[in-house]
Amino acid sequence: MHCVKLLGQCLTARDFDCQVAEFKVRVAVLNGFTALGSPIN
Repeated sequence: MHCVKLLGQCLTARDFDCQVAEFKVRVAVLNGFTALGSPIN
C-alpha cells in the first residue's frame, strides 16, 4: 500500500466508478515499474 500512496495521496475522481478506474490505472503503472525492476532469468 505504501508504494501505491507514492503515486499520490488521494484519488482525484469524485464518482466511485471513476475512483475504481483511477486506482486500477495506478496499480497497472506500479506493476509496470515492478516489471521493469525485476531481473530477467
